[in-house]
Amino acid sequence: MRPEPFFSGPGLDRADALRAAPDQIVDLATREDARELVWRNGIPAIDEHGKLQWQRVNDPSLFLGLAGNAPRFSALAEPATQAFSVMPLLTQLDESDAPLFAAAMSLARWHARHRFCANCGHASEIVRGGWSRSCPRCSAEHFPRVDPVVIMLVEHDGNVLLGRQPHYPEGRYSALAGFVEVGESIEAAVAREVKEEAGLDVADVRYLASQPWPFPSSLMIGCQAHAHASDLTIDYTELEDARWFTRDEVRRGLEAAGSATFQPPPRTAIARTLLERWLDA
Repeated sequence: MRPEPFFSGPGLDRADALRAAPDQIVDLATREDARELVWRNGIPAIDEHGKLQWQRVNDPSLFLGLAGNAPRFSALAEPATQAFSVMPLLTQLDESDAPLFAAAMSLARWHARHRFCANCGHASEIVRGGWSRSCPRCSAEHFPRVDPVVIMLVEHDGNVLLGRQPHYPEGRYSALAGFVEVGESIEAAVAREVKEEAGLDVADVRYLASQPWPFPSSLMIGCQAHAHASDLTIDYTELEDARWFTRDEVRRGLEAAGSATFQPPPRTAIARTLLERWLDA
């Protein structure tokens, strides 16, 4: 099942049992081996080797977990919100640190946007080491949300459908994607999004892999499906273009060959992983 999507994997030991023990978390922050994540320009800082940077604990607002047995924390940073504004920096990030990067980004963004109780409007308080917020007025507890997104490769006669959005770099094409709606299954979301964006009816939807996407906090659900026909009806309010690509075109695109007909998604995107697996199937 290689390669694995970027940002995937366990990262740190999240040490869930410690989240209900605030006194223990305070003690952990004072240990000599405790470290706090460094933030720079709205994202966790990355050194010249692509590794996350750490410092002595100054603001232990968020307990990220344990590295081995060493406590790891983060301040309540104000994170960047747009993936494309930080994508050049992400290309430098070491894959082994990517899951922690994703968790820290999503958690910080959730706190920045959910300072008040959604039930009564009162200011809420950080609890469980930063993994939830509690309202002192109505006792409602709120947890970080994850927004499910289906992202799919659609096949027909050995070719794969890719589309591009206006904000993509010139020449880039990627897998179609869209948010799962309320009361909708993954399979239904795939079929609906492909029909809406490309005018195609699909069948045989199957799950392939998933990826946390911390902008701000999505779960990309990678799927594959087969189209009944190849004629496209593109929704130009959603896409700038969409077309079918052959295996040879995908191979040349991934290899960045001089004869490539498109620029593939970056290694940080699950769409890249889906194309690599499709090519090897």
